[in-house]
Amino acid sequence: MPKQKTHKGTAKRVRVTGSGKLMREQANNQHKFEHKSSRRKRRLDQDQVISPADTKSLKKLLGL
Repeated sequence: MPKQKTHKGTAKRVRVTGSGKLMREQANNQHKFEHKSSRRKRRLDQDQVISPADTKSLKKLLGL
């Protein structure tokens, strides 16, 4: 049986913490900053934990 390949698109967007949680970048934090408030930009800068409902399917894509 062939090896399972890692889904590279997912691997570039998701990282695994030491405790096994999956983290992702917050959306809307790439460009057009001049009309966003400082408070909003600080909030967007933080990584988000992926919900438990999505974790199972994403771990499969990552080969975990």
